[in-house]
Amino acid sequence: MPREGTGPDFIEALARGLEVIAAFTPHRSTMSLTDVATATGLARPTVRRILLTLQELGYVRAEESGFALTPRVLDLGVAYVRSMGLWDVARPHMERLSARTNESCSVAQLDGSDIVYVARVAVPKIVALAVQIGTRFPALPTSLGKVLLAALDPAEVDAVLAEPTRSGLTPRWRPERDERDAALREVRARGWALTDEQLALGIRSVAAPLRDGAGRVIAALNVNTHAAETSLDQLVEHHLPLLLHTAGEISADFARLAAVPHVTRTAAS
Repeated sequence: MPREGTGPDFIEALARGLEVIAAFTPHRSTMSLTDVATATGLARPTVRRILLTLQELGYVRAEESGFALTPRVLDLGVAYVRSMGLWDVARPHMERLSARTNESCSVAQLDGSDIVYVARVAVPKIVALAVQIGTRFPALPTSLGKVLLAALDPAEVDAVLAEPTRSGLTPRWRPERDERDAALREVRARGWALTDEQLALGIRSVAAPLRDGAGRVIAALNVNTHAAETSLDQLVEHHLPLLLHTAGEISADFARLAAVPHVTRTAAS
């Protein structure tokens, strides 16, 4: 996150506050003032003022061993999802898809070279990687990421993948450019993407694009399976048709929602 903007309207204090929030991770859920200062590179007095401000606002709580985020931080991410209306549109369709496949399904969007999960309906199963709203993975080795990258122009793909991942994960599949481009061309040609243990062992999934009323890809929807339980044939022959149908329904509903006029009534003077 840049700490110094390029324009006169950039608010450095806000950038620093967001950087402090982002310093907390699943492996560092409680951090001392020194820990946060080290992670962000900010001075201790600055970090102290930011943490105390966040504590007063309810986003951080003080503990014996330091500071920890509170569930109120989720409001920041949920506001984004709700502002799109995507979750409200997708949820009933995703629940039906999950029930018909007996598998978890998720919606994700691109953030740099990563995908970030913005909606999920989960089936209790033991999988190699835990996923929840806000989880990020490198985009290229995931079916969701392949769909989203395939929707970009080739020059955009280069620029996006030049950004370092913020997932903290090293995928199993790290192709050279020619192999990567060939894989994305295949996704563009057939309209869906498959990944077979390319992100991590045991994870096999298929994904399709979600589009707005203008046909633009706004997100991707997947069905995620355990490789030991679901064969590639079952994934493609049974789950994929259901996925494609569901993605079409969500896209159509989202387009209809966006087309509804929003009228603001004002009180008569």
